[in-house]
Amino acid sequence: MGKGTRRSRPVSARASEHVPDEWIESFRERLLAWYRAHGRLFPWRHADATLYLRVLSEVLLQRTPAERVGGFVEGFVAQYPDWKALAEAKIEDLGEELRPLGLWRRRAESIHALATEVFHANGTLPQDRTALESLPGVGQYIANAIDVIAHGGAAPFLDSNMARVLERVFGPRAQADIRYDPYLQSLAHRATAAPDSLAVNFAVLDHAAVTCTIRRPQCEACVVADLCRSAGTFD
Repeated sequence: MGKGTRRSRPVSARASEHVPDEWIESFRERLLAWYRAHGRLFPWRHADATLYLRVLSEVLLQRTPAERVGGFVEGFVAQYPDWKALAEAKIEDLGEELRPLGLWRRRAESIHALATEVFHANGTLPQDRTALESLPGVGQYIANAIDVIAHGGAAPFLDSNMARVLERVFGPRAQADIRYDPYLQSLAHRATAAPDSLAVNFAVLDHAAVTCTIRRPQCEACVVADLCRSAGTFD
């Protein structure tokens, strides 16, 4: 398996083995085609976006709508243009800047701690999974995102939105916590195991935001409706 399809963490292939490969491939290719035509535009998705902007944006996106981060992040990066600037900032000042995103004090402390670690490592983000997850504020989602963005890996940006799409299309998980459900983890890794894993992740997340919404999903406009176990079942 080449660099473009490397998985960040082993998952059980048996967990989602009842879902045929061809279904996964069709799901992925259709959403990629839809994304190329209808994907949302955000600063961190621009071709010239720096690695710092891309990683920082994913950190800010935790528990915050993408549209809110999209209107915020460029101004924030203009004030704190690199990990050094963040590491040297006062937490109180960071908190005031981050207030529009909510959870401002706790988020400021977490971002400051992460920036300090990365700055002391000369701006290098570790490839080793254990080292990556030992960084402040880096859980499974952010570790996967860093692996894809910084190291060319293939891994899912698995949050509640991606989980909703995958479960509606292929069937529900068994465990409440998406981080530990083997079926959903396996399914998400299979869906994003592609040379352009980043675009696949963005495609699924945009589909969740635009078409496969929490309430009143637009099944009639869905490009994977004929694959979906839940299509047409919503009131």
